[in-house]
Amino acid sequence: MLIRAIAILLASAAVATPAASLAAQTTAPSDNGKAAGVFISDLSQRAYAVLRDKSNDKNDVRTKFRALLKENFAVTDIGNRLIRRHVRTISKQQYQAYQAAFPNYVVDTYTDNLFEFADSELKVLRTVPRGTRGTIDVYARVIRKNGAQPIDSIWTVKKNESGKYVVDNLTVAGVNLSLTQEADFTAYIQKNGFDSLVQFMRDRKSA
Repeated sequence: MLIRAIAILLASAAVATPAASLAAQTTAPSDNGKAAGVFISDLSQRAYAVLRDKSNDKNDVRTKFRALLKENFAVTDIGNRLIRRHVRTISKQQYQAYQAAFPNYVVDTYTDNLFEFADSELKVLRTVPRGTRGTIDVYARVIRKNGAQPIDSIWTVKKNESGKYVVDNLTVAGVNLSLTQEADFTAYIQKNGFDSLVQFMRDRKSA
């Protein structure tokens, strides 16, 4: 579910809140809170540009969204979180194979969903600093143009080693998606083995 949400929420930011309006909407007075909101707004605009570019075919979209994911999400940290119960029992080679497959799996599996949500609107509602480690929760609402139920989400944002903001987790409709996806991966590994999970990630493609 985390993987699907990453793809959907990137795509559903088709009309992002302008940075000027966002600064007025953020409730946290610190610059860090505002900057995190602007980061999500800018990420939305970039996703919008990819989806609206008529010259892009599905392969182009996959390539560009894979780059967005790598640049703007804590991909390694997220991937580690999903298999944390198994890290001590797998080999270095298995771990490397999993981390290599993870970004492609996210994008390739849900390319069709990217187009499905392209006409949606993401509105940043507020930003709230969490604790003292610089983590920021960015509250947003996804509004579908077809009248479907809005989706409330929280983008948990932190700074990476180079000082750039990246998305570290998502909570959608009150569900912590890292925990949910971790449970799904754990169940798959218990039934089929770790190598089968990696192979499944490699093989699964959008139509």
